[in-house]
Amino acid sequence: MPDRIDSSPPPAPRQSHLIDLIDRHCPNDGNVTTRVPGLLLFRGSCVSSPTCTIALSAFGMMAQGAKRITLGDAVLDYDARHYMVSSVDLPMTAQITRASLSEPYLGLAVALDPLKIAEICNQLPALPRGESGVACALAVAPLETRIADAACRLAQLLDTPDDIPVLAPLIERELLYHLLSGPLGPRLRDVAVSGNHSHQVARTIGWLRQNLAQPIRIDDLAGIANMSKSSLHHHFKALTAMTPLQYQKQLRLQEARRLMLIERHDAASAAHRVGYESPSQFSREYRRMFGTPPARDIAVVRQAEGS
Repeated sequence: MPDRIDSSPPPAPRQSHLIDLIDRHCPNDGNVTTRVPGLLLFRGSCVSSPTCTIALSAFGMMAQGAKRITLGDAVLDYDARHYMVSSVDLPMTAQITRASLSEPYLGLAVALDPLKIAEICNQLPALPRGESGVACALAVAPLETRIADAACRLAQLLDTPDDIPVLAPLIERELLYHLLSGPLGPRLRDVAVSGNHSHQVARTIGWLRQNLAQPIRIDDLAGIANMSKSSLHHHFKALTAMTPLQYQKQLRLQEARRLMLIERHDAASAAHRVGYESPSQFSREYRRMFGTPPARDIAVVRQAEGS
């Protein structure tokens, strides 16, 4: 995975219609779940601080602005000249690096369904083979016209909602095909299709997400992946840039933060819900990740949101 991509703003006349569309359908800062299944729109009117988040398996494309993503030691900068894929759910740090009131950050994301990807792969055996080993699940690449056109047509269905039930699945399939046949395609295929290390690691990620509060036992995870403990550790880190324990910790802390912000749990209750037995350990690890103790962090966020 490349460390950095130049993020100087390019002229992008082809994307002017997409800028207008996102501006209309996502008028306020934040994200909008649309009527097109799996399609999200994003807006940000100012440069942001680095924010811990969980990126679901998705394709991402920008119409305007720039963003920086940090995963482990890797830093990815991308803008409207590039697209991003994440082949598994990943805890990461994201930051809008170019945006203003007059030219806000505008982007879209399309959720990736591994079953749909596997179906296309099974029908197209001549797709490019991946390199040996496991590649990081998160990557960016120069945006190809065919990928941008398919993504734009999917978003344009928001202006003709009666067309969504019939045309959205067809355009989504076209987009997946172009992604699979592009430079990042092997990363998507390896996770979706059984018989390789990426797919085996993806099974353990699914288990970790579904059993967030359960104690982690490497022996159990290795059994789920059908790999040795050393092989699981090596390939898990190659795919996610973190160990299984680090991955679980970030998931737990982010879920605890969501419980406190959205469901109004106190810190002790949230810590218990995500599997922490020691409140002091939870507070230490929370502060290390978010920069401030739980109660203070939540108070600051609520004050900023006016709630």
